[in-house]
Amino acid sequence: MAMAMAMRRAAALGARHILAASSTSSSSSSGVLLRRHMSVDAGAAMEKVRAAGLLRTQGLIGGKWVDAYDGKTLEVQNPATGETLANVSCMGSKETSDAIASAHSTFYSWSKLTANERSKALRKWHDLIISHKEELALLMTLEQGKPMKEALGEVTYGASFIEYFAEEAKRIYGDIIPPTLSDRRLLVLKQPVGVVGAVTPWNFPLAMITRKVGPALACGCTVVVKPSEFTPLTALAAADLALQAGIPAGAINVVMGNAPEIGDALLQSTQVRKITFTGSTAVGKKLMAGSANTVKKSLKVGNGLEESTSQGPLINEAAVQKVEKFINDATSKGANIMLGGKRHSLGMSFYEPTVVGNVSNDMLLFREEVFGPVAPLVPFKTEEDAIHMANDTNAGLAAYIFTKSIPRSWRVSEALEYGLVGVNEGIISTEVAPFGGVKQSGLGREGSKYGMDEYLELKYICMGNLN
Repeated sequence: MAMAMAMRRAAALGARHILAASSTSSSSSSGVLLRRHMSVDAGAAMEKVRAAGLLRTQGLIGGKWVDAYDGKTLEVQNPATGETLANVSCMGSKETSDAIASAHSTFYSWSKLTANERSKALRKWHDLIISHKEELALLMTLEQGKPMKEALGEVTYGASFIEYFAEEAKRIYGDIIPPTLSDRRLLVLKQPVGVVGAVTPWNFPLAMITRKVGPALACGCTVVVKPSEFTPLTALAAADLALQAGIPAGAINVVMGNAPEIGDALLQSTQVRKITFTGSTAVGKKLMAGSANTVKKSLKVGNGLEESTSQGPLINEAAVQKVEKFINDATSKGANIMLGGKRHSLGMSFYEPTVVGNVSNDMLLFREEVFGPVAPLVPFKTEEDAIHMANDTNAGLAAYIFTKSIPRSWRVSEALEYGLVGVNEGIISTEVAPFGGVKQSGLGREGSKYGMDEYLELKYICMGNLN
């Protein structure tokens, strides 16, 4: 019986679900010592971000940094230490409505600029992101927990979408259709849809935003961004750089706080013409072949600010409890823990890299997104069995196959019911390729020239009596 390592990533790209925030934390005496030790590095990192002028805690509406109208704030915590990094504005429906109005008003001027003018502004935004690469990465590691080397990689990756769509802005071509009558001319124009509401998750706090906002702005749309309540600081810093790049006030607005209220305001507004929402991971992590010992040596768990760290903490206590629920469900149904399987000795929301063997399709690990450092091993007998198991889900974002057989790579990749398929590669997302899923993993595509079409409407024009 062969063994296959299957880690399936599913994202729902829809407009009807907004994430709600909740977090709890616990500590022990050793955890207190750990937090004190980490605080020194975190404090220095925050000071560097502050010195660069990128620590924003207010929402952005119409080019102005504003508090919540009722004065409420919410804490942004460092998941590695439990410390409060900042208190940001906790906004709701009123602030969102004003952000929408601002975006709607700005749309008429932004969309009338030439493609070249929009392209130049986006290119400058890209350059500013790159020039502040280290500060953005520090901020991302502090509020999200990923290791610095991954955060630095995400800044480059996120900036690449802005660069790509800055170039594509000048290539939004229409079409001319051969007429059926000699006195007519048939044309197709591509025009921006209008105001876009962009709801993004915590796991890629910069790249998820740039992949949505980049093409929207390139097409002439304006945007209201709702970042995760857990990671708003990176989004606010990126928006600040956009203003510095010359993208006009109102073209980008950022509101965060009461997720249900913000979501309802975006959905109910007749001025918002498109909602783009990602609620799960954007990029599948590279699968690891080999024994549990190899996995153990390649994964160093720790504070993301430490250079040797390759796995940071989960986002909060609720995420740890979800992993524990999935592990308990699997072991109660016959799975066995081959590596890890418990909270890490570092405390807080750290969890050990975990490999679970003998996973079957009746387990939560098989059917749902665990969103933690867990690799389930699923046995199968034939290629057809593996394909059937992989497709036996209502999700369909990304799938991966590792094989030395070229014929098998073609057969399986074509048979897999997923929007993205990686063959002998786990990191497959790039700004030049379409990103999106099938089935309940969403509608439409982001990235590449195909992603531009999501923010454009086709207009058919028939001109008669031209002879």
